[in-house]
Amino acid sequence: MQAISPIRPIRTDADLERALARTEEIFDAADGTPEGDELDVLADLVELYESKREPLGYPDPIAAIEFRLDQAELSRRDLVPLIGSSARVAEVLSRQRPITMPMARALHEHLQIPAEVLLREPVGDASPIDFRKFPLREMVKRGWVRAADDLRANAEQLVRELAQRAGVQPAAVTALYRKSDGQRLNAKANAYALTAWCWQVMAEANTHLLERAFDPEAATPEFLREVARLSASEDGPLRVRDFLREHGIALVIVPHVSRTYLDGATLQLADGRPVIGLTLRYDRVDNFWFTLLHELAHVSLHLGGSTRDAYLDDLGLVGELEGDLGVEEAAADTAASEALIPQADWESSGLLEHPSGMAVISLAQRVGVHPAVVAGRVRHETGNYRLLSHFVGTGQVRRQFEVPA
Repeated sequence: MQAISPIRPIRTDADLERALARTEEIFDAADGTPEGDELDVLADLVELYESKREPLGYPDPIAAIEFRLDQAELSRRDLVPLIGSSARVAEVLSRQRPITMPMARALHEHLQIPAEVLLREPVGDASPIDFRKFPLREMVKRGWVRAADDLRANAEQLVRELAQRAGVQPAAVTALYRKSDGQRLNAKANAYALTAWCWQVMAEANTHLLERAFDPEAATPEFLREVARLSASEDGPLRVRDFLREHGIALVIVPHVSRTYLDGATLQLADGRPVIGLTLRYDRVDNFWFTLLHELAHVSLHLGGSTRDAYLDDLGLVGELEGDLGVEEAAADTAASEALIPQADWESSGLLEHPSGMAVISLAQRVGVHPAVVAGRVRHETGNYRLLSHFVGTGQVRRQFEVPA
C-alpha cells in the first residue's frame, strides 16, 4: 500500500502541480481505500481551484471542416468553390476570416456539416487545456492511447492523437458539460476523465461506416417503441446495435474510467452523425435498455436543436436529482419510460400493489419487452431494489459485447 501524503490546500499553480502529480500516482486507487479517499479529496481541491476555468469541449467549425476533409479524402483546394479562393480558404482555416452565411450554406450542402456547427464562433488556439491532467495511465491501460516512456512529457501528443481519431479539436474549448444545466452528472465527475471517455467513444464510432445517413424525422416515438421491443430477445443488445446502425445511429460500448460516473451519453460527430455511448457499469438487462432508450430519446428530442453537443448521464442519480433535473433530462426520462412500457399499460397492471413474478411476465408479454424491463421499473418506482432481483438480468449484457468488467 502506498503511503498517504499529507493533503494541503491548493493556493498556487505550484500547489496544483503537486496535487496533480500525486493524483496521477494514485489514480488507480479503489473506492473505499485510504488512497481512494485521498484521490477524492485531491480531486475536489483541484476542482475548487479551477472553478473559474471552462470545462473541456467539442469541435468548433474549423475542426469540423478539417475533419470532414480528412474523412472524405479531400484537400483544401476542394474548398475553393465553396469559400471563394485559395487565399480565402487559408484565412478561414487559420481563423483569420469568419465563416459567412453563404460559406456556411455551401459547406453544409456539399460537405454535410451541420449548420449549427458551422454557425458557431470559432475558438482560437489559446486554450487552458493542461494535457497532463488527462488520466493517461488508465488511457494507456485501456488502449485508448499508445504507451510512452514519460506520459506527462508526451501527454499533449498522445491526447491530440486521440482527439484526431475522434474528429475533434482539443484546443477548441466550449463547454463539454456544466454541472448547473440540469444534466445528470455526479458532483465528483472529472472533466478530463469525461472528455477522454467521450473522445474514445467518438473515435470508435469513426472507425465504422454507417449503412445510411441519420434521418432526424424518422426518430419518432414509434421508432423508440420499435427499439424497445427488441429487448424481448435474449440477444436484443446485439440486435439493437445493428438496427441503430442501419438507421444512421452509432452505438458504442466503452467501459467507464475512474471519476466519470457515467451510464451513457449522447454525442454528435463532426459530420453530424449521432452516437450513443454506453459504459455498462451496471451489467443488468433492465439498466441497459433504460439507459439506451434515455439516450435515444435525446437523439430524437434534442440533438441538433439544443445548445449542447453532448448529454452525459449518471442514471444512478435519478432518485436524488428528481426535483433538480433540467427540462431536457426529464423529457428523455418520460420518452424512455413510455417507449419501454406505455403509461396506460403500466397503470392498469397493478404491479405496484402486487409485484409478483407472474404479473411481471404478464405485462412484459403484453407490451412486448423483456421481463427485466418491467422488473426494473417496479424496483425503481417502489424504491425496493431487493424485489424481483432474479428478473433484472444481472451479468447478461457485457458478455454479448465481450466487454470486460
